Amino acid sequence: MAKYKETIDLYDDAGKQLKSGVSLEKISPLVNPATRKLIDLTKRTIAVNLGGIQESLKTGKVAKGYVLGREMNLDIVANKDAVIAKIKEMVQVEEGDNTNIREFGGGKLILVEAPSARLEAASTYDAAITSVAAAATYAIVEQFNIGAFDAAMVKAAVWGSYPHTMDLSGANVTSILSIPQNNEGLGYALRNIPVNHAVMMTKRNAMQGAALSSTFEQAGMFEMGNAIGPFERAQLLTYAYQGLNANNLVYDLVKKNGATGTIGTVVQSLVERGIEDKVITPGKKGGYFQFYDTKDPMLWNAYAAAGTMAATIVNCGAGRFAQAVSATLLYFNDLLEHETGLPSTDYGRVMGTAVGFSFFSHSIYGGGGPGIFNGNHVVTRHANGVAIPCVVAAAALDAGTQMFSPESTSKVYGDTFGQVDVFSKPIQQIAQGV
Repeated sequence: MAKYKETIDLYDDAGKQLKSGVSLEKISPLVNPATRKLIDLTKRTIAVNLGGIQESLKTGKVAKGYVLGREMNLDIVANKDAVIAKIKEMVQVEEGDNTNIREFGGGKLILVEAPSARLEAASTYDAAITSVAAAATYAIVEQFNIGAFDAAMVKAAVWGSYPHTMDLSGANVTSILSIPQNNEGLGYALRNIPVNHAVMMTKRNAMQGAALSSTFEQAGMFEMGNAIGPFERAQLLTYAYQGLNANNLVYDLVKKNGATGTIGTVVQSLVERGIEDKVITPGKKGGYFQFYDTKDPMLWNAYAAAGTMAATIVNCGAGRFAQAVSATLLYFNDLLEHETGLPSTDYGRVMGTAVGFSFFSHSIYGGGGPGIFNGNHVVTRHANGVAIPCVVAAAALDAGTQMFSPESTSKVYGDTFGQVDVFSKPIQQIAQGV
C-alpha cells in the first residue's frame, strides 16, 4: 500500500515524460534503488590521478610545494596495468566482491570503487579514500622498487600534505565527499559537496546538475533527521518538483518565460499554474490586494521551490552569469510573497539564505563565487535542500564570469565521476528506479 495518496509524473530535462503515476515515496532516497546506488557510489568511489602522481614526482611538486632534489622520473602511466592490478588486489576484501576500477584518459585517471565491506566495517566513509590512497602508494612503491628513503615522496604525491594538514591538501586521490571533520553538524556530509563538482559531473546541464544536487541535498535532509513524520512528505515534494521536474513544472515555467521573461513573469506564471492545479485559491481581498489560500502548504512550498528553480534558469540563463543567483533566490521569493500573501520557498528561509549568500559570494566581502559554495557552508546551509540546487543550475549556465570556474576547481570530477550515468544523468536513472 502506498504511503502517500498523491502521485507524480516524472519528466526529463527535455520535457519528455519518463514515468507517470509515480507514488511519492518511490523517489525517496530510502526507497529508490538508483538514488541509493548514487549515494553508495558517492561514499565508495575514489578518483586516482595516476598522470598527476607521475607529474608531481617528476617535478618534485608534492602536497603544497616543491621538494627540490627529490624528483623521481617514474613512468607510472606506461605501467598502469600493473599498478591498477596491484591496487585492486590490495583494496578488495575478497575475490569477486564489488571492488571495481574504471580507466579514463588512457589510464591517466582511474576511478576505484572500494568494496562495501570496507565501509560496513568502518565508522565513517573515510575507509574508501584511505584504503585507495594507501594501495596506490604501495602499488607504485612495489612496482618501481622504491627504497625506504624515497617512498615518502610517493606517499606525498598520492596523499598530499596529510597528516600535516587535516585534509588531503594537494593530493592526487579525490572523493566527492569532504572529510568528516569539515561537516558542520550531524548529517551534513552529502550537503558538503561544492556546486562546481555537481556542474562538472553533469556536463554543465542545468537541470541534470540541479537534480544531482537536489538528490545530495535531500538525502542530507533524511540523514540529519529533517524528514521524519509529516516532514518527510514536505521534503519529498520539494525534491520531486524542484529537483526531478515532477509534472514538468520547472520545464514548463522555463519554456513559457525563457525567450522574453523575467523573474517577475515567472512569479506570474507560477501563480497561474498554482490556481490551475488547484494548489492555491483566491481568498479574501484587502483593498486592491488579492490574498490567496492553500489547503496544502507543503505542496505550495514545492511549487514555490520549482518556481525558484525556473526563475534562476530564466534569469541566470539570459545573462549567462552565475552571480545573479543570490538576487534571484531573494527577489523571486520576495515578489511571490507580495503577490500571494503566502509563504515563499522553505517558509522564508531561502530569502534569508540569499541575503547572506549575496554578501559572501560577491559583495563587499567577495570571498568567492557561487560555484565554490555548498549546503554545508555557514551562509548557505539554512534552506532545507532547496537553495543549492538553484546555484548549481546557475553555475552550469555561467559563461565564464566566475573567479572560480567549474573547469578550474572540479575538472577531475567531470573526467571521472561524470562518465558514470548515475552521476551524469540522475533524472533518467531515478525515473528508471521507480
